[in-house]
Amino acid sequence: MIPVAFDYRRAASVDDAVKLLAGSAGAKLIAGGHSLVPLMKLRLSEPTVLIDIGRIPALAGIREAGGAIEIGACTTHYQVSSSALVRERCPLLAEAAGSIGDSQVRNRGTLGGSLAHADPSADYPAAMLALDATVLVQGPKGARQVAARDFFQGVFTVDLAPDEILVGVRFTPVRSGAYARLRQRASHFAIVGVAAALDVSAGVIKGARVGVTGAGPSATRLTAVEEALAGKPANAATAAEAAGRATLDQVNADLHGSADYRRAMTKVFTQRALEGALARV
Repeated sequence: MIPVAFDYRRAASVDDAVKLLAGSAGAKLIAGGHSLVPLMKLRLSEPTVLIDIGRIPALAGIREAGGAIEIGACTTHYQVSSSALVRERCPLLAEAAGSIGDSQVRNRGTLGGSLAHADPSADYPAAMLALDATVLVQGPKGARQVAARDFFQGVFTVDLAPDEILVGVRFTPVRSGAYARLRQRASHFAIVGVAAALDVSAGVIKGARVGVTGAGPSATRLTAVEEALAGKPANAATAAEAAGRATLDQVNADLHGSADYRRAMTKVFTQRALEGALARV
């Protein structure tokens, strides 16, 4: 299908993009376009104005400062997955980024677009939850920060107002983390994806954060698993026992997997993510 007619504007800066967004009724932001363009072709989304933010320097790049890593919203999946800094300091995020779509998608799709779209089967949300990341947002009222655990609110629903822009994410890198997923073979979306980040000292798990995507209506933390890990020995037996507590209140069901199948696979891939994280301790 062919999308409806629209006007095109290219923003020169974040402030310029905020002004264009506030002054254009029915406007949508576009960077990589891998979420928005398919919706436009099907006329599920009919923006009257497209505001291109893909060439704003402040929205691209991966930086480290003060012990934290900050990634601009327009950084591509390939740039995240191939970054030496991310691969060394935070391998679970590199794994999540490298598993997205195919090479064309990874070279055009952006971190910010994926997070703002919040597809229930997207890979990044689970990683952001495991990293306890902060989502950086800017709008007409200025900048604000949203914890990842509060950002993802439901199916394609996030804490982002229509006149706001997601400008990046910030997180403390975790070496002892991993991402494991069961992918749908055609789309490469996650049927179930689990990201785990562990804080281990003297052979004991002091704390854990485990995020899951694909299994439910939106990405969420597996708090029962996290509680089962705290204070326990950092070994495979602990991982297996904790993974058995990986449950969700609501579970997706579709032609790719029933609710029962997803429940079972959530436990399996939670264990795989935990074992991967333990291997990096």
